Amino acid sequence: MEFPKSKLIVISAPSGSGKTSIFKKAKAVLPNLVFSISYTTRQPRAGEINGVDYFFTDEHQFRKMIDGDQLLEWAEVYGNFYGTSKEFIERSQREGKIVVLDIDVQGAMQLKQLPDLDAIFVFFMPPSLEELSKRLVLRGTEDDASLRKRIDNAEHEMSFKDEYDYQIVNDQLEDAVDAFLKVIIYECHGLKSDEKNDMDDIVNSLKKAQIR
Repeated sequence: MEFPKSKLIVISAPSGSGKTSIFKKAKAVLPNLVFSISYTTRQPRAGEINGVDYFFTDEHQFRKMIDGDQLLEWAEVYGNFYGTSKEFIERSQREGKIVVLDIDVQGAMQLKQLPDLDAIFVFFMPPSLEELSKRLVLRGTEDDASLRKRIDNAEHEMSFKDEYDYQIVNDQLEDAVDAFLKVIIYECHGLKSDEKNDMDDIVNSLKKAQIR
């Protein structure tokens, strides 16, 4: 399926909301989806690959990118710099790919202020904070203090949900994937408003083609 509109898809979600699982399943249906790869000045962790997980660089080069207006957005976190390359997004879009930028709510709100950014903002969230807590507990990776911190952060992030163009509740994973696919197809394929009723048929056809 070709997409004539090269809109950037900006997504945010509290930790544990399942956005990575949603993206992977959506990409299986639409292979031209691609995650934006950030630049960072921090050192690679075990198993991380340059150009796959991040583009690893040094602070001197990163500051040159800032000065050269080469970054769509950037931030300093605990002494390390992270940023999104304009060139990566533009090149990917020229290749016919739909770029998905995973960013926190503060970064997303900054991007919304850019006047010429052709982007759609999507917020993924759990059905409730109680359900999110259950999911995090099932992971088995959180102690009581970190669990409380994640829930508090999630509550803060969810207070921004109405600032996004679309809100997708991840109650049942397949339903959330279908909802995400519909957003992408409607926004990037140039469908008219009266064609929204055909979205279920379009998504089902694409999923059947994937199975074959």
